[in-house]
Amino acid sequence: MPALVEPTTRLHAAWLAAHREWGEGVHEDGAGLRPEDEVETSAGFAAWVHRLRAESDPAVPPAEGRVRCSYWWVVEGDDVLGAIALRHELNDFLLRAGGHIGYGIRPSARRRGLASWALAAVLSRARTLGLDRVLITCADGNAASARVIERAGGVLEDVRDTELGRTRRYWVDLPG
Repeated sequence: MPALVEPTTRLHAAWLAAHREWGEGVHEDGAGLRPEDEVETSAGFAAWVHRLRAESDPAVPPAEGRVRCSYWWVVEGDDVLGAIALRHELNDFLLRAGGHIGYGIRPSARRRGLASWALAAVLSRARTLGLDRVLITCADGNAASARVIERAGGVLEDVRDTELGRTRRYWVDLPG
C-alpha cells in the first residue's frame, strides 16, 4: 500500500536507489532536486532534506524567485517510488510553465496507478491551503502524464512553447 511521507534522512539509501534508476542528469519531477544539491553523502542529503522541509514552513521566507512548496515521497514500506510537490502559489514562471504540482514516478514503479493516487492525495491537501483550483502542466509529448491529469479532472487550457519546451497546461477545480 503506497503512502506519502515528508522527505526524511531515514530513507537515504532507498532514495539513492530510486535516484540512480532515473539515470545521470535526468530531471526528477516533484523531487525538488537542484543541480547544486549534493545528495550522495549523509551530510549533503541531510542538508537537501532540511531545505525541502524548510520550503514548506510558513515561518521561513521563500528564497528569491521561489514560492513556498511542500514535498512528499511516494513510498511502499521503505522503498521510494517517486515524489510529488505542491507549490502554494504561482509566480510568473510557474503560471507559464511549471504549475502548482509536479510529480514523478521512478521507471520501475510506473504503470501501477501511483501517479494518479499521489495526485489525488495532494489535490485534497491543496484545498486545505485555500486553493480553489490548481494548474498542472506536462510536456506535450507525455501522454501518460496528460492522462493522469485528465483523470484527476484537469481541463486543458492550452498547449504553448515555454522555457520547459512545448507544454500542456491544465486547470483542476477543487471541490469546496
